[in-house]
Amino acid sequence: MQNPFSSINFITSVPDPTQAPPDTGAEVAFAGRSNAGKSSALNAITGRKALARTSKTPGRTQHLVFFGLNEETRLVDLPGYGYAKVPEHVKQKWGQAMADYLQSRQSLQGLVLLMDIRHPLTEFDQKMLDWCQHTDMPVHILLTKADKLKRGPAKSTLLKIKGILTKYPEVTIQLFSALKKQGVEETRSVLTQWLTIANDSR
Repeated sequence: MQNPFSSINFITSVPDPTQAPPDTGAEVAFAGRSNAGKSSALNAITGRKALARTSKTPGRTQHLVFFGLNEETRLVDLPGYGYAKVPEHVKQKWGQAMADYLQSRQSLQGLVLLMDIRHPLTEFDQKMLDWCQHTDMPVHILLTKADKLKRGPAKSTLLKIKGILTKYPEVTIQLFSALKKQGVEETRSVLTQWLTIANDSR
């Protein structure tokens, strides 16, 4: 199957949403704990090995990073939360930038929330889900690093989290492994649906 995201390119990296590209068209944002594998997931989904910077040091994404599929369609890498070894005032700045973006961005069509399958539903994840429910924002969860568990335990974790998430009707969830390319096509399908529906409704 042809990858609809292979033509994506870096647009800009900004510390503040007021410096973001024009708020037109449609975009989907990626959020998650600093060690959840956001950059690796973005690279796997787009098929571009070096699109998003990966690092053994969590928290390298400190800005809002915009990637463009075309003039009206974007993916956005949000600052990782909760883990990075940075000063508290820097964490607060990241958090404020992310909150401002999520609350004000009209072109945002959905949020991909990444969780390490071995450490799902952290306090920050719960806060993000509660906020998205409050604003009717669709969320698609990737349980990343699924290759770290055997098939049985991975499926068991998925079912357990699904049960917990029944109170969030706007949330879907899947297993994902950037290393094994597990779940990549499923994620692309969700992104394509969100972005296409948004563009069709304009």
